[in-house]
Formats: sequence, structure tokens, C-alpha cells
Amino acid sequence: MTPSRRLLAIAGGVGALATGTAAAAIVAAQQRRHSEDPYVDEPLGELKPDRASTVAAEDGTPLSVEEIDPEDGGKPELTVVGVHGFALSRRCWHFQRRDLASLRLPRVRQVYYDHRGHGLSGAASAENSTIEQLARDLDVVLRSVVPEGPIVLMGHSMGGMVIMELAAEFPQLFEERVEGVAFIATAAGEVGARGLPRSLLSKYNPLTRAAGGLAGWQPGLVEFVRAAGGQLTRQAVRRLAFGSRDVAPRLVDFMLEMLEVTPVRGLVNFVDTLGSHNRYAALAGLKHAEVLVIGGDSDRFTPFSHAERIAAELPDAELVRVRGAGHMVQLEQPELVNSHLIDLLQRCSGVDGENSSRRNWWWQR
Repeated sequence: MTPSRRLLAIAGGVGALATGTAAAAIVAAQQRRHSEDPYVDEPLGELKPDRASTVAAEDGTPLSVEEIDPEDGGKPELTVVGVHGFALSRRCWHFQRRDLASLRLPRVRQVYYDHRGHGLSGAASAENSTIEQLARDLDVVLRSVVPEGPIVLMGHSMGGMVIMELAAEFPQLFEERVEGVAFIATAAGEVGARGLPRSLLSKYNPLTRAAGGLAGWQPGLVEFVRAAGGQLTRQAVRRLAFGSRDVAPRLVDFMLEMLEVTPVRGLVNFVDTLGSHNRYAALAGLKHAEVLVIGGDSDRFTPFSHAERIAAELPDAELVRVRGAGHMVQLEQPELVNSHLIDLLQRCSGVDGENSSRRNWWWQR
């Protein structure tokens, strides 16, 4: 798709998206206006939803949900559902919810929620702090607020793992309604094979000990737990979450804000399920969907090799390597990430002219 066509999909303004030289020009203009920090005036994580609700999981745990309609009031053709990562919250999708709201080709409705044990949702017990439980929670959210119509799922880090488990447990959903999936900075297995240097950890740190010695196989994961407990310096969090040396200070502050919300003791309960995550077989359930795989080549938590492995299992998937980006790639390079997300949404809606007969049904009814 040409940059000019992509620009037609957006209703102008700061949220306009493009690829190539057009996107570079937009970023350059923003940086000229804010030479010290391009996001100093950005209301990160503070955008108001059109609707907010609480959905009860099967065991009664309250799940906090937000919905965003197209800005122009037009009828949406797809619903995008964001599934956030470990130790974060739905706020991590700030740039995606901001820019997709102004999308015109196609118009989309957006749904974002907090996992149990994260953000504004209810607490998670040690027994239900599992990817399997989170997948069942996602199913409840979909049945409650997206009961019909085509869906595009967008998962970051642990959120991508949850989508894989959803495909394994609810294959019919992917056969009939899930038109597309975006995997962002995630893995299908072997999460503990690589991570941050062990020298960054202190064996005397109480949070590391609370993780039961798991620092030895996944230092990156334990670092996220430590960051959430305020045990890491601002510089360490910047290095953990982002790849660029000149990442905007406001983004680092925003990352710290998100990490401070979720209780550390609850996060420790999720370490086991992440360490045992192996869902390569579940990727076969995505054969009916358009798939986008995005990874940063400076990701210290889920290195780019994980994205390559997912793409190898799904030969029709689009693989995007974001140069210099770290684990929070959707915050660090939102223009590039959103550009590829728009491509995915347009493929799913048939805007690019390559839709199958199955993908036509929503617009021919």
C-alpha cells in the first residue's frame, strides 16, 4: 500500500499515520516542536473511553473493560481487542487507541481490558495466575462486550501468549470470527531461554528471593517484578523496557506509572506460568486469520528470535523487525507499529482488495 493511500485511512491531525518518508516527516515535525521530549504534552494513559464497564469472569473476578468508538460516529466494520502484557495494564495501548479511533478505512471499535491481578481488575490468586485462566477471562470479555462481528486481536508480550491459548481452547472462535491477530514482542515458548545479564540481579533482593530462585532462568521476568516494586532505578527501567538510548523521558515516566499499579506479590504468582509457556502447537489454530508479528531487535525480554520463530511456524504471517526498539515497541515506535496494524486491519476488512469470500460476509449482509 502506498503512503498516500494509507494517509487517506486517517482523518489528519497529530494522529495521522503513514509509512516511509511521510511517517518520517510527521515524526520530525513533532520532534522540532518538542526538542527535549516529543511527548511532554501527550496525555499518556489518560484518554477517556466512550464506555467503561466491569465484566465478571467465570469465578466472579471483576475485569475492568473500556470501549472506544470511531471518532466520526460511523459504523465500525471490525472490533480491535487489546490484550496487554505482564506487569502492565490496558494503558500501554495509548498510541494505538488514540490513532485507531480516527481510522476511516476501515472504521474500528476498540476494546481494552486489564488482566486479573493487573491494573484496575480484581486480584488473582496463586491458583488462577495462569495463562489458561487469562485466556478464559479473554473469552468472557469477548462474549460480554463483543458478542458478534469480526474481531482482530492485538497481544503484547504475555497478552500474545494468552491469545495463543485462546486459539487452543476455542478454535471455533478463530474459524468463524477472528479475522486477524497481531503478536507484538511476544513468544510461543522458551521464554526463559534468554534474558537480561544475571549481573543485573542481586541475590539479596527480597523480590528475587520471593520468585523462588527463578532469576537464574529468567532474569528479565524477575526484573519486571522488581521494577513494579520500585526496586529498580529509573535508568534500569528505561534499559529494561526500551531499546533506544534517547527514548523520551515522558515514556519512561509512563512506564514507571504502569508498573507501580500492580501489586508485586500478585505478579510473582504469574512467573511459573510464563516460565512453562509452550504453545507452538497452538499457532496452528491461526491458519484462518491474517497474522502480523512485530518485534524489536533490542528487546531484552523477548528477543527478536522469538518473533522469527513464530513467523516460521506461520509462513503466511507478516514479520516486522523494528530496528533499535525494545520490549515496549508499541510505545517506543508507535508510528511504525500503527502503520503495520493499519495494514493488518485493511487486509482483514478487504480494503486492500485481497479479502477472501469468507472475509466479505460482514459487509455483504
